[in-house]
Amino acid sequence: MAQFGFENDIHSILKLDMPITNAPMARWQRKASSSLSSTNVANASALTPSKSANGSMSLSKTPSKTPGKNKKSTPSKVGCDRFIPTRNSKQMAVASFLVSKENEPVDETAATLSLESQKAWSLSLNGYDIDEAKILHLGGKPLNAPEGYQNNLKILYSQVSTPASTKKTRYISSVPDRILDAPDLRNDFYLNLIDWSSQNLLAVALHNSVYLWDATKGEIVLLTKLEREEDYVCSVSWTKEGYYLAVGTSDGKVELWDVTLKKRLRSMASHTTRIPSLSWNDYILSSGSRSGHIHHHDVRAANHHVFTLSGHSQEVCGLKWSPDGRYLASGGNDNRVYVWPGVQGGNPLHCFSEHQGAIKALAWCPWQPSILASGGGTSDRHIRIWNVNSGSCISSLDTQSQVASLVFAPNYKELVSAHGYAHDNIVIWKYPSLSKVAELNGHEDRVLNLTLSPDGTTVATVAGDETVRLWQSFEVDPVQKKAKELSGKSTRSVIHQSIR
Repeated sequence: MAQFGFENDIHSILKLDMPITNAPMARWQRKASSSLSSTNVANASALTPSKSANGSMSLSKTPSKTPGKNKKSTPSKVGCDRFIPTRNSKQMAVASFLVSKENEPVDETAATLSLESQKAWSLSLNGYDIDEAKILHLGGKPLNAPEGYQNNLKILYSQVSTPASTKKTRYISSVPDRILDAPDLRNDFYLNLIDWSSQNLLAVALHNSVYLWDATKGEIVLLTKLEREEDYVCSVSWTKEGYYLAVGTSDGKVELWDVTLKKRLRSMASHTTRIPSLSWNDYILSSGSRSGHIHHHDVRAANHHVFTLSGHSQEVCGLKWSPDGRYLASGGNDNRVYVWPGVQGGNPLHCFSEHQGAIKALAWCPWQPSILASGGGTSDRHIRIWNVNSGSCISSLDTQSQVASLVFAPNYKELVSAHGYAHDNIVIWKYPSLSKVAELNGHEDRVLNLTLSPDGTTVATVAGDETVRLWQSFEVDPVQKKAKELSGKSTRSVIHQSIR
C-alpha cells in the first residue's frame, strides 16, 4: 500500500494542469486587481452620504481598458531623422509669459525703466534676453544619423553639385569652321555632288570638273574635267579605303579614278541617261540613273555590268549600301523607297510608299545596320526611320522643310539632316527620340548635300549659294580617338591588284 501511495505522490507532482499554490500572481491578475482597486477608490470618493450602498455597487463596472493592452510609447530609434526637443520648466514658463504679455496693458512703471536695465535683469534672472527668447525653444542637439543613411529629401535641396551637373557640357558652334567657294555648282536637288573619303579628301563636283580638297594640308587639286562642255558631273562616291573615286556623268558613263596617281582607270558605259547616284559595296559599284534602273558593276572584270535592278518608274536620286553589305536602299522621284537583298537579288525585300515626295536623302545607321533613315522632298518634308528586318516604320518626323540629305553621326549617336525650301539649314537630331539638338544656319540658298568627315567630328555641306561649309559639331572623345589611332591604317583595296 505504501508503494501505491508513493506513485500517487509522484503522479501529482508531475501533473502540469494542477494549480501552483506558492507561485507569484500572474501579470494579468495584477493588472485586473490594480484597476479594480483604483475604480473602487474613485467610486467611494464620489459617493455622497445620501446615496445607498446599492448605488455604490452600480457604479462598479468593468474596467474601460482591457488588461494588458495599455498603449505603449514608440521607442526612439537611434539614427532616425525624427528629433524630439527637450523643454525644461524654465522654457515653458518663459513661453507662457511671452504669450500672456501680448494681451496685458503696458505698465507705466516698467516703461520708465531703461532698456539697458531690463536687459540686465533678464540676463541675470533667465540667463538670456527675454526679448530675444522664442516661444518654443528647442534644446539639445539631434542625434547623428547612422553610417550609410541617406535622406532622399536632402537631395532635392542640396546645393552641392552632382556628378551630372559637373560633367563637361557640349558646345556646338553656330558658325561654320571654314567656308570654301564652289563656283559653277549646279543647283539641282537630284544630284549628289560631294563626298568625303577615309583619307580625309573631300571631292566636290563643279559643273564638268571634280576638285579634291585635302583637309589635312588645305590643298585643292583638280582631278578631272569632262571633254565636252555641255556634259556635267552628276555624282561622286569614294571607295571604303579612300583611294579610288567613282564619277557619274550626264552622258550615262561611270568613270573610275585613282586619286593617288591622278589617273583614270576605266570608263564604264551601261546607262542611257544621267547617273545622279552611286554607292560602293566592296568591289561592286551600284549606279542609279534617270531611267529608274540600277546597275551593279564589278570593277575587277572586263564585262563590268553584272546585274540590273528594275523597280523605280522615275529617276533614282538616292542610293546607299548598308554598312554590312547585306542591303541596298534606293530612293526615287516616284516617291518610293526600295530595299534590295545583296548583289544578286532580283526582287526587292520592301517597298515603302509612305513618302509624298521624291526621296533623295538616305542613310544607314552605322551602329544598327538594320536601321534606315529616309527623307522626303518639298511635298513630303518628313524623316522616317525604318527597320528593314521587320519592314516597319519605327518613327516619323515632320521637319517643315525639304529634306535633301541625311547622315548618322556616331560620336554622339545623332542624325544630321540638310534642308532646302523653306529653311535652308542643317539640323542635328538626337537618335532615336528625334529631338532637336541644334540648328546650323548660314547658307543663303537650299542645302543640296552633306557628308561626314572620317573622324566623325565635322559635317561638310554644299548649297545653291555656291559655297561649301564645314561645321565642326561633333567633338571626338579623346579615349575613342586614341583607340582609333592604335587600330592602324587600312590596307589598299583589292581593286588595285585585280583590275584589268
